[in-house]
Amino acid sequence: MRLYAIRGATTISANTKEDIISETQRLLETVIEANKLKQEDVVSIIFTTTPDVTAEFPAKACRMMGWAGVPLLGAVEADVPHGLPKCIRILLHAYLQEDKCAKHIYLKEAVKLRPDLVKKSLSE
Repeated sequence: MRLYAIRGATTISANTKEDIISETQRLLETVIEANKLKQEDVVSIIFTTTPDVTAEFPAKACRMMGWAGVPLLGAVEADVPHGLPKCIRILLHAYLQEDKCAKHIYLKEAVKLRPDLVKKSLSE
């Protein structure tokens, strides 16, 4: 078993509690499925948001999924004028059963942050 840092990001359509929770849950579920993770494999999750995401803490989505034992941390990204708006990012630390490349997940407008991953997945 080896410790991996798995990254992901998504965007929300509106700064509402419902949108923040649902998109964060979608991102977490996609990362978990893509990397074949179990709750006991996850060591910690760091959540960051752009300054325009204020209606709810994205980490609450993790707790609503029943992940009570995973340490969570939230932070706000720098307010960069040309940055991607309404963005939620995660950095999930987990043990993977096999030595393999972690699958980083970027959804919705966040695919603009890592176009190299989109091109790679299209060529596989």
